[in-house]
Amino acid sequence: MLDLRQLRYFVAVAETEHVGQAAERLHMSQSPLSRQIAQLEQNLGLTLFERGQQRIRLTRDGQVFLAEARALLRHADRLENLGRRLGRGEEGGLCIGYVADAMHTGILPGALRALHNERPGIHVALYNLSPIEQFEGLRQRSLDIALVHEPPTTDDPDLLAAPLLEDPLLLALPAGHPLADQEKVTPGDLDGQPWIAVENAQDPAWRDTFVATCTAAGFTPDIRLEATEPLTALGLVASGLGLALVQKSMVRATTEDVAVRELPWHDTCIQLWAAWHRVDLRPLVTSFRATVLRTSSTA
Repeated sequence: MLDLRQLRYFVAVAETEHVGQAAERLHMSQSPLSRQIAQLEQNLGLTLFERGQQRIRLTRDGQVFLAEARALLRHADRLENLGRRLGRGEEGGLCIGYVADAMHTGILPGALRALHNERPGIHVALYNLSPIEQFEGLRQRSLDIALVHEPPTTDDPDLLAAPLLEDPLLLALPAGHPLADQEKVTPGDLDGQPWIAVENAQDPAWRDTFVATCTAAGFTPDIRLEATEPLTALGLVASGLGLALVQKSMVRATTEDVAVRELPWHDTCIQLWAAWHRVDLRPLVTSFRATVLRTSSTA
């Protein structure tokens, strides 16, 4: 069986690619750490690292193993957290998975505020995870509810889902931009303009997807900058560095340096779904799910 302690040692060495630095992080000496890594490799029958005189590097197999080790350790931490809460008699608390847009749109903060008003003593653990990780967490019961961009398939044997929100994309542009004075913006107006593209971490081909969506709408964006999330994009727009498409729910975060225009001919929107396990084990989970769905109807 895998030793979770050895896995934590392995992750520390893999992230630093240096036994000495990893040992300092783990508050142990180098020799025992090296022995633990060697023992892990022996037990697995797998070479995890290529060893040089100065540094060590992950092998290709080691890179694959690292991703799975991190996932297992995250699940182990959630499971330990759940066990401690159960031991304290906190009705099990709540473990919630979410994507960033669940925060931006106000869906999750609103539901948590309602929960706090109703049951102020409930412990809540939040995990920003990919949809795949969230669905797996629901199946393993390490998550109670998942907030994702797309639902599980309708024939999924374990999971159910319900739509929460459709958040249309609006055009954000610097207040001093010539287009800011136009009430209506056409696709031709946007062709060749400098753009700030907002990264979609769930889509490896997000940049191509963004360009294809714009092209289908009738214009070609000149992407000058890439932002990891919408708030960053709005800050760059406010600095006059380009145009961006942001969700309607983000408009409240704009400043006087940003103008916002609707694009009726561009019907792309961000969707949010709630997903959960078909079998409810605790009334608290059922109650919070109803709170999330109720919050979405007023968002």
